[in-house]
Amino acid sequence: MSKPIRYKRVILKLSGEALMGEQPYGLDTGVVDSISEEIKEVHGLGVEVAIVIGGGNIFRGVAASATGMDRATADYMGMLATIINGMALQDSLEKKQVFTRVMSAIDIKEVAEPYIRRRAVRHLEKGRVVIFAAGTGNPYFTTDTAASLRAMEIHAEVILKGTKVDGVYDKDPLIEKDATKFSNLSYLDVLKNNLKVMDATAISLCMDNKLPIIVFNLKIPGNIKKIITGENIGTIVGE
Repeated sequence: MSKPIRYKRVILKLSGEALMGEQPYGLDTGVVDSISEEIKEVHGLGVEVAIVIGGGNIFRGVAASATGMDRATADYMGMLATIINGMALQDSLEKKQVFTRVMSAIDIKEVAEPYIRRRAVRHLEKGRVVIFAAGTGNPYFTTDTAASLRAMEIHAEVILKGTKVDGVYDKDPLIEKDATKFSNLSYLDVLKNNLKVMDATAISLCMDNKLPIIVFNLKIPGNIKKIITGENIGTIVGE
């Protein structure tokens, strides 16, 4: 007998770096395929899945602006990178017979639908996976903030933030061997201690709307399904 699901509608936040695998740049099609397989599995449980995707594997606006490029121009270039990633993930999902829509916050209708909130909700209700690309459509806002904003707009129950480690630590566990993992954190803990969960704007938005965030290791197969079916995986950020 299958386990009951804890969440009916979720936002999965994927960084561009999550799609690189061990490569220094770009897309690892094997990694994209394994992530889409995980998404297909939870979608098959009846979960409505929306994804906010980053573009750091192709272009990072903040990094480019630090070297002298105009910040707004750099951020728009980063938005275009997220559309490339969204199209790659859509292609992988649809090869697995999972109907998927890429919705862009900037107008690029030849390759993606424009983001319209009510249409996005309707896609989810019809059993389609929705990939939100191009962030919020505005420079100076991160894809973390886009994930929080879209989660509020579509009434998601939780944000699942996939990372390279199994939760939130007091320091970088990949460098510091004595790093301590948190199982639960409040939004204020994250803001006060400047913990790198999501940026401050995203955390504040979640706090104002009482939306939980679960930070987990995306590289471990089955983790998304475990969270959906109620297992305590990673770190929960909440009230």
